[in-house]
Amino acid sequence: MNDEVESAVREVAERIKADLPRLLTDMTSMFSEMIAEFRHDDEVQRLMVASTASNLAAMIDVLTLGISFDDLTVPPAAAEYARRFAQHGMSLEALLRAYRLGEHMFAQTAMTELGALDPSAELALATTSRIASMVNRYIDRVIEGVIDIYENERRRWDARTDATRAAQVRAVLDGEALDLPSAEQMLGTTLRAWHLAAIIWTPPGSAASYDLLRTGVRMLATATGKLPLTILVDEHNCWAWISSTGKPSLDVAALEAELRKQPSLRMAVGDCGFGLAGFRQTFRDAQGARGVAVAATKARQLTQYSRVAVAGLLMDRLPDVRAWAHRVLGDLMRDDESTARLRETAQVYLDARGSLTDAAARMHVHKNTVHYRVRKAEELLGHSLGTNRLDVEIALMVCDRFGITTPASGRSDTAG
Repeated sequence: MNDEVESAVREVAERIKADLPRLLTDMTSMFSEMIAEFRHDDEVQRLMVASTASNLAAMIDVLTLGISFDDLTVPPAAAEYARRFAQHGMSLEALLRAYRLGEHMFAQTAMTELGALDPSAELALATTSRIASMVNRYIDRVIEGVIDIYENERRRWDARTDATRAAQVRAVLDGEALDLPSAEQMLGTTLRAWHLAAIIWTPPGSAASYDLLRTGVRMLATATGKLPLTILVDEHNCWAWISSTGKPSLDVAALEAELRKQPSLRMAVGDCGFGLAGFRQTFRDAQGARGVAVAATKARQLTQYSRVAVAGLLMDRLPDVRAWAHRVLGDLMRDDESTARLRETAQVYLDARGSLTDAAARMHVHKNTVHYRVRKAEELLGHSLGTNRLDVEIALMVCDRFGITTPASGRSDTAG
């Protein structure tokens, strides 16, 4: 029976080979119709046809010549197509989908050709099973190679193109003598717009991942509704600019929610700026925000420059800032959970312009709770929050941003 099956397999393969031009046309037409990425420029389409033809020929050889699967490699045309797919930024998923669709069409064609031989039911079943198994093993083997080729080329291509773009962007950022038309020509985009810069990174100790950084870029795009100009600096850092004719808006709540799904991702966002000067300033803002985020002992996934600008100006003098904050806040700087709750409440209360109702709404607690905590904070300060209000607000802010505290004294004050 095995000999009959092998003979039938070879005969089916020969019949497919005889009608290969028609199958190639049908298969490549199906790819173009069902997969958007395959409807690319003429050059890429020619490569797609060559790739498909080389895989069909290889599958026929596997069925007719008994080639060992250990000896299989990705056909050169298919390898080149995978590389070109990566260079054009087209998705690996689309490429793999084509292989599975092609596998299905080839199997259907094989069954049609087998039916024309009018074999017995037993032989038909055994031959179909054998062909399906061999084709599936071929596709699995080639897909493994295609994935490696695609991902290696994607990394190589990203590194090359981003290195060039990074050099151009740095020239625009640092070249104060560079005029607007020259900067626009260098970047290949208009700078006569509003800009919002972001720095996306993964902290030390986390796994290096271009894919994770790209996820952060997609989050930024979703939160602004705009596609950013991006520079993958390395496997841990990415720069991005959102540009638009109107001031870009950022959905902070949505962005924070998405970032929580990726705990090892961090993002710092600058303030909006207009034109070439704004392109530069918003990036400097984002760098400042990142600096505060890195210096802080309390890790935040999203840091907005608008919320940490003053802290950024004080960052280079942290020892002096710590000493000054302790003089201002005294025991309200103690490092324990209850005192931290008092500091948070005092910050919100001051930001709410002394409104207990507004502060309670922001903190989702009862107004009496805010009143109690404010009173306890004032007891630790030794005066009302309104006294030396600016100093108190700044001291509370730097404690919050940089995680500056002093060891608990051992006293147990209940914060409520």
